[in-house]
Amino acid sequence: MVLKPFQTDALNGLCSKDQLDLLDSVDCLRSQGISHYVSLPQIIVCGDQSSGKSSVLEALSGVSFPVKSNLSTRFPTELVLRKTSQTGVSVSIVPHQARTESERLSLSGFHEQLEGFEGLPNLIENAKAAMGISTHGKAFSKDLLRVEVSGPDRPHLTIVDLPGLIHSETKQQSASDVELVQDVVQSYMKESRCIILAVVSAKNDYANQIVLKLARAADKKGNRTMGVITKPDTLLAGSESEAMYVSLAGNQDVEFRLGWHLLKNMDSETGEWSLADRDIKEEEFFSQGIWEGMSRSLLGISKLRSRLSKVLLGQIAAELPSLIDEIEAKSSACRSRLDKLGDPRATLEEQQLYLFHLSQAFQSLVKAAVDGTYNDPFFEDAKSGPGFQKRIRAVVQNLNLDFADNITRRGHCHEITDSKATGPISNDLIPITRERFIDRIEHLMKRTKGRELPGTFNPMIVSDLFLEQSISWEAIARSHVHKVWNAAKEFLGHAAAYVADVTTSQTLFQKIFEPALNHLLETLNEKTTELLTPHQRSHPITYNHYFTETLQKLRNERHQNEYSKIVKQFFGVSSLDTPHYCGRNHDLHQLVTDLVQRTEPDMNRFACSEALDCMEAYYKVALKRFIDDMAIEVIEAKLISPISGIFTPVAVSVMSTDLVTSIAGESEESRAQREQLTKQLEVLSKGADT
Repeated sequence: MVLKPFQTDALNGLCSKDQLDLLDSVDCLRSQGISHYVSLPQIIVCGDQSSGKSSVLEALSGVSFPVKSNLSTRFPTELVLRKTSQTGVSVSIVPHQARTESERLSLSGFHEQLEGFEGLPNLIENAKAAMGISTHGKAFSKDLLRVEVSGPDRPHLTIVDLPGLIHSETKQQSASDVELVQDVVQSYMKESRCIILAVVSAKNDYANQIVLKLARAADKKGNRTMGVITKPDTLLAGSESEAMYVSLAGNQDVEFRLGWHLLKNMDSETGEWSLADRDIKEEEFFSQGIWEGMSRSLLGISKLRSRLSKVLLGQIAAELPSLIDEIEAKSSACRSRLDKLGDPRATLEEQQLYLFHLSQAFQSLVKAAVDGTYNDPFFEDAKSGPGFQKRIRAVVQNLNLDFADNITRRGHCHEITDSKATGPISNDLIPITRERFIDRIEHLMKRTKGRELPGTFNPMIVSDLFLEQSISWEAIARSHVHKVWNAAKEFLGHAAAYVADVTTSQTLFQKIFEPALNHLLETLNEKTTELLTPHQRSHPITYNHYFTETLQKLRNERHQNEYSKIVKQFFGVSSLDTPHYCGRNHDLHQLVTDLVQRTEPDMNRFACSEALDCMEAYYKVALKRFIDDMAIEVIEAKLISPISGIFTPVAVSVMSTDLVTSIAGESEESRAQREQLTKQLEVLSKGADT
């Protein structure tokens, strides 16, 4: 590496102290490795191989790397440039997260500082060797080489230089190298806080250069990409290619929000030259031909330094609030996952203690959910699917209401109507007129006659009618039981996943929760059968005054309808809802006679009508009782109340050694996950402190 001094007025006063603190803070975060977990505001330099990318960096920074002319950047390189009174250089390696722990420790230990620049080439070669890059070995690395250069003639700028994109494999660069470089570049480009500096060579058609395609894919709207055109001196004056690149520089063909910039760099074969020589040559070139008419703000390295510094500072300032929030959110998530994993548990005592803590947390969640106290973060947002599923009391309340509504609307076999329709009204309901229903009852009464007098009926006929009318109860009730049981199962799954890590929660659910739930389902079905039995096999029994009230109400409604028909017919009116003037004399004695004679002359049909009224009244009483019994004695008593006892500290204390170990014993995966999360939390915590 060679450091070339340069002086430019554009650097003076470029950054205030606060702005410099911002840059330093982000650089500090990156050096801690936080960029593996959180996207950091930064400028990344991308381009195809031989696009002049290295010359752009050298002109920007005054730093050139001693690489062979036929080779390009082999690893991401972070150039940290700071304007200070003291000159200094330090080189370190930030290992990629894919490295093993031992490799990370070894690479992180590589950190050298120099007061002079003579030993830099050897230092860079040593860093490459540490990353495993050699002529005959690995050609590229994902590790980050961090080079910090400070001095009185440096700009305040941080740039990440990425390996040049390869079009095809060669003897020196395999197909896997081509893929590796593209993966590295794309991984940086996709970070939402990165500013992409896409370097395009005017020596080739820009439509064929990979970097623009990748930049467009990562930044579809072009909001965070700036294009840089190099080697404009290779274009023939007045040619179509020159006009095409002038249009490109004017942000007309490939449009980026940050626009384009033009640079004319020195030929690498020219020999020794200073940055001052380079700037003079560049100024001369852009002062003639078609370039003379372009805006000066788009030309030359001095203007590019200024643009990039302002862009980077603006990006950092804009992204800082969300960056802080993201670090805090990921730190919180990391702590939560570590809490679920718990402390290391190699011994039986540690495993039992872990299960004690889990059972206590589980019981606390279940009690809150059953009581309907949804203050714990576990319950999330009620408007979300999982958030509602976790509110088991609300879920059960709604399912009980649905059951009550469903069995009320669909629980009876026959729907008595005024129409002559005979097909199902909805689902399994069979419409039938009252007269037709009485016909069916009359037929049934002939087959069940006992010692009853004419005009009366055998009380057991009500039992037969009720059994037929309530035939759908069992299917509806058992369906309701399964719905509530499944809701409880979903709730317990969420609770297990919340209090424990993935592996432990799955084992806990499989070995403890599922057997308990299956036992509860058996109990629920047994209790449902117990409640259904009196309605299916016993004779009607009720001492509820609602029965007589309902029976009287049914009869009164029917009598009112019959009386209304007679009165309307006698007075010749169509409705009794409005007052009517009777302008002639009426024989009211005839009206009384008609009202008296409305009684059913057929004693058997009268008895059938009375039986139907009794069945309807009893059905309503029995239905109300059954709905309440299902909610209280089945759902509440046999499912909701017992679920908190599925997993308790007492249950943990009597578990067998094998069961404790199978649930709480740590797998290699859990141990590795704890190590990874601990490392991640350490990095994020350092970042938060920064």
